[in-house]
Amino acid sequence: MSDVERDRPRGGLAAMCAAQTTSWGLLYYSLPVALVPISRDTGWSVPAMTAAFSAGLTVSAFAGVRVGRTLDRTGPRLVMTLGSVIGVVALLLVGAAPTFAVFAAAWLVAGFGQAAVFYQPAFVVITRWYGPHRVRALTTLTLVAGFASTIFAPLTAALIDALGWRTAYLVLAGVLGVVTIPLHWFFLNAHWSSAPASNAGAEPPQDARAVSRSRPFRLLQVTMALSTLALFAVTFNLIALFLERGLSYGSAAVAFGLIGVGQVIGRLAYSALPAGTPAVTRTVVLTAAGAASVWALALVPGPAALLVVVAVMAGMVRGCNTLLQATAVADRWGTRDHGSLQGVFAAPVTIVGALAPAAGPALASLLGGYPAMAAAMAVLATIGVVAALCTGPARHPPG
Repeated sequence: MSDVERDRPRGGLAAMCAAQTTSWGLLYYSLPVALVPISRDTGWSVPAMTAAFSAGLTVSAFAGVRVGRTLDRTGPRLVMTLGSVIGVVALLLVGAAPTFAVFAAAWLVAGFGQAAVFYQPAFVVITRWYGPHRVRALTTLTLVAGFASTIFAPLTAALIDALGWRTAYLVLAGVLGVVTIPLHWFFLNAHWSSAPASNAGAEPPQDARAVSRSRPFRLLQVTMALSTLALFAVTFNLIALFLERGLSYGSAAVAFGLIGVGQVIGRLAYSALPAGTPAVTRTVVLTAAGAASVWALALVPGPAALLVVVAVMAGMVRGCNTLLQATAVADRWGTRDHGSLQGVFAAPVTIVGALAPAAGPALASLLGGYPAMAAAMAVLATIGVVAALCTGPARHPPG
């Protein structure tokens, strides 16, 4: 039995899928549903609460660097279980917060939990478990977790209607603890059996710090950060953009919802890409598709059906980008020190993903409208494509 097979526990992928769905549903998607009820009850402004949430996501980006290094040294059991515990504490603080300062602090605490239970650590674990066969498992994980909002947004709303937002968050904290703590503790590795099997005799030694400071690595970070910023800023504010294009609110809302359908299609399409496709080719093609979809959203005035098609295409690229982020580092530098490299790689991408929803309206107000904002974002996405072209072929640099 190989080390990869020895490290992969029975039922591990199913457990990770359930834990990811629950973690995203409660530590990410619960707040957008609760913003208005909380504001009505407390008087706290929606922008201020959203800023607190974004600050927590920024904390998760920086904490994710340390989480990645820890995952390289030890197994994921303790790290991800502790992340679940921190998440539970954060949701309890949210529900009990007597002031906005405590509420904001609760989401900063949540950031530390998110760093240990969201996609990035899960990607590291799945890559360790499946080695060269990781794409199908990563696709399964992101497809299942993609239903987090579908499951937990209505549940959060129902609990708030029935119990009030404070009690609802106490219940949600209990759900997070009951579901994710046992899954992380009983289905994840306490320790890795050895170095990743794919490294044995195949990957030369490398200095993780030197890799993370290399020009190709940083260009790859720039590529993914700019692509993420453009896609998230425009698609998150798609309703406002389409209203300026003359669509009705109902049609704009339907188009926004179809982005999720596009993401599912994109993730399925990514897993169907030929296994031998060079990493740089895959990155250039997908980032170029993202830039093209943002340019289309910026420039196409209508009709409504064509705008909806473009929105679905943008969703498809977003779905592909999730898997591209999961595989880009391992495809280029192998799985040695993957946790450390993935944590450093994902930090700027996570930060811009946290800031993108607010960046869109701010830029639109400066430039005179959402189409102009989308055009500015398309320029940034195009710069990301140029950076992708400069990353060069995949290689495993010597230490």
